[in-house]
Amino acid sequence: MYSLMALRILDDRQRELVFLRPPRRIVSLVPSDTLNVAALGKSVVGRTRYCDGDAPLIGGTKDVDVGAVAQLEPDLILANQEENSRVHLEALAQRGLPVFVSFPRTVTEGVAHLARLARILEVDARDLLRRGYQALQKPEKRSLRAFVPIWMNPLMTANAATFISDALRLAGGENVFADRERKYPLAADQGRAVPSPAGDRDTRYPRISMEEVIARAPQIALLPDEPHPFGESDAQVFRSALPGAKVVLCGGRDLMWYGAQSIEGLPRLRALIDSLR
Repeated sequence: MYSLMALRILDDRQRELVFLRPPRRIVSLVPSDTLNVAALGKSVVGRTRYCDGDAPLIGGTKDVDVGAVAQLEPDLILANQEENSRVHLEALAQRGLPVFVSFPRTVTEGVAHLARLARILEVDARDLLRRGYQALQKPEKRSLRAFVPIWMNPLMTANAATFISDALRLAGGENVFADRERKYPLAADQGRAVPSPAGDRDTRYPRISMEEVIARAPQIALLPDEPHPFGESDAQVFRSALPGAKVVLCGGRDLMWYGAQSIEGLPRLRALIDSLR
């Protein structure tokens, strides 16, 4: 039996979804949310190729197979404003499917999103969430000036308005590119042209030069294994350019996956940075 009271809840696009009962057929278009659902003791009936698990595949985060999703008859589709393509989400919504769009930009918002999912699924997650909020306690140690690239060619990073930067901050790192915005067109981002107004385009992930990295003088450089799979050869490039910095490889999930991943990932990231002091 389930409550006759309808649950009305807003997603991060301020769209209201109404649930008469906890969803049973969940499709996740986001690796973070596939993990969140599993952490809440539930399972998905469809997932992307980047998600953990053995549920049927419905494409990738950017190339969702809308028809395959519809055939699964989901009563909840978990999506993310940043990770999924707008055209696919609109196509799913036009079919009358319940698309729940998240967009956590801080670790705290990620844990709050996990709490929201627990409410939708009617799961008692108090112990899990308590651990999540405990993990948010920022260390009192001095922050280390840190550089985190997200792509190698072209070289890209993230500024302060990103989940990555907030996770770094909570783990004891100070993002040396916190104030750097993406400029348009590409030549302007690379310092070869006068920038034009960005309008509503995303400015959080700038393309940068190695000269900029050197000028920002990071004390540490953390090279994640996603979205670009940084490896030892990349680390050697940065060690040559930044002889005064400690350069290490790290798990990208701890920096970028929101919700349940942060509960173990943030302490792990904090321990990594502490080891570089």
